[in-house]
Amino acid sequence: MKRPLQVTLLVLSGLGLLHASLFTDLSLRFVKEGMRPMLVASGVLLLVLGVAEAWSSQKPGSGDAADRHGHDQDHDQDQDQDQSHSHSHDHSTVPRIAWLLFLPALSLLFYAPPALGAYTAAREAPKAVTEQRYFDPLPATSPVPLTLTQFTSRVQQDHKRDIGGRSVRMTGFVTPDKGADGWYLTRIIFTCCAADAQSVKVRIHGAAALPADTWVSVTGTWHPGGTLGTSSAPAALDARTVKKVAKPVNAYTDALPLF
Repeated sequence: MKRPLQVTLLVLSGLGLLHASLFTDLSLRFVKEGMRPMLVASGVLLLVLGVAEAWSSQKPGSGDAADRHGHDQDHDQDQDQDQSHSHSHDHSTVPRIAWLLFLPALSLLFYAPPALGAYTAAREAPKAVTEQRYFDPLPATSPVPLTLTQFTSRVQQDHKRDIGGRSVRMTGFVTPDKGADGWYLTRIIFTCCAADAQSVKVRIHGAAALPADTWVSVTGTWHPGGTLGTSSAPAALDARTVKKVAKPVNAYTDALPLF
């Protein structure tokens, strides 16, 4: 690849990373918040490399002219050694496939892939909750703010069954369940990045489903089924109120409700 194109690719890639991680929150669609500083550092490094490459190409005796001069010398030597090669190859031409390298850089600047949501969550099984033996007593406040993971753990593992009859509040987005009773309140969780995303779901009964991917705060009580405090108990809620809320900036965590 010619040097001007190398410089352009480095600069575009650096600007794309900085746009996604420093000037906007787009990077949170793809990686965890903790990886943001590394993306910023990578963007700065690519910009520095691009500027350094551009500066070095302006120095006398450098750049494509020097490369072509050296290539011509090598070519003359090859011709002296082997007269049977009557045609030389033009290595200064950019391989067509190299142009594909510009697509990721341009996408970070001008078109970001859509965030993961109900389409992804509807096609995978809920994330298995970590085994837990001991639970702190629930606070006296009502409704009790819980994450979807906390609610699922309480329903299926808390042998004291403190969650029974308590009013709780959780926040997530709507995942429809066509052909079945109710819909899912959902969170998608990144362990590292979008490639390892997993969903945690709580089925909602007694309230009409809003459009897919709508962020809502749901208040209600556990929907009876199986035996509370065992794995037979469903992670389900009888909704009393469902209220639209703003999508959180960092949507790929199972955080406590803010509303």
